Amino acid sequence: MEPANIVTLLEGAFGERPLVQFIHRYEDLFFASLILIALVGFVRWATRRHELIPGPLQNLMEIVVENIDSFFGGILGEQGRPYIPYIGSLFLYIWAMNMSALVPGMKAPTTNLNTTVALGLTVFITVQYTGLKQLGIGGYFFHLAGRPQDLVGYVLAPLMLPLNLVLEVVLPPVSLSLRLFGNILGLDSLIGAMVVMGAAILGYFGLPGGVPLQLPFMILEILLGTVQALIFSLLASIYILGMLPHVGEEFIITEDKIVKKKGGSH
Repeated sequence: MEPANIVTLLEGAFGERPLVQFIHRYEDLFFASLILIALVGFVRWATRRHELIPGPLQNLMEIVVENIDSFFGGILGEQGRPYIPYIGSLFLYIWAMNMSALVPGMKAPTTNLNTTVALGLTVFITVQYTGLKQLGIGGYFFHLAGRPQDLVGYVLAPLMLPLNLVLEVVLPPVSLSLRLFGNILGLDSLIGAMVVMGAAILGYFGLPGGVPLQLPFMILEILLGTVQALIFSLLASIYILGMLPHVGEEFIITEDKIVKKKGGSH
């Protein structure tokens, strides 16, 4: 049970209209697109003029960007800096979708598994593309083999390769999507149940309105929605980091081959 949103209300009032039926069928995509447009529009509006003495909105955006750059930059390092805009955008977009459930008439698209699977697939594609681009085909499969450094590692490589291949294909999209979907859907359903229960309490006595039983859980949703957006983007950055060339290894992975390191770090 989820709180009613503007699309479900329109469907109830004008359900016979083809446009309303179309929007209702794809309501999660509708809200996801609406949130994306609003987020991009807000960022462009807040940064439309760069001033030496920033105003409140410019100051807010600078604080957000600096904290994202500092946090994820500390994880990815210098090699991973080109991926910070992607990870930061992913965090802000997921956070905005999670928070949209708190806006009257809106819905969190992350309560739909299709949305979270799509987000997980973008991370999967980015990670695999990063591995092939940064490591080359040989280095990519060397990474999947567990980056063996000694005889034992090479003996175990035939076992590690299929295992890591399955983990690379299944773990990122499935674990990311299910974790985000389950947490947000569960809390939104709880809030919806509290709204109905609060209205039923006063309705029992013939009074209009309802008892705001959902307020404590709405505060919890702010915390949980932020944490889930952070976990999703944090795991995405760790998956990307795992595909970057490792400094200080005994073997250096180049674009087209694996060569033994001759000296210190490269």
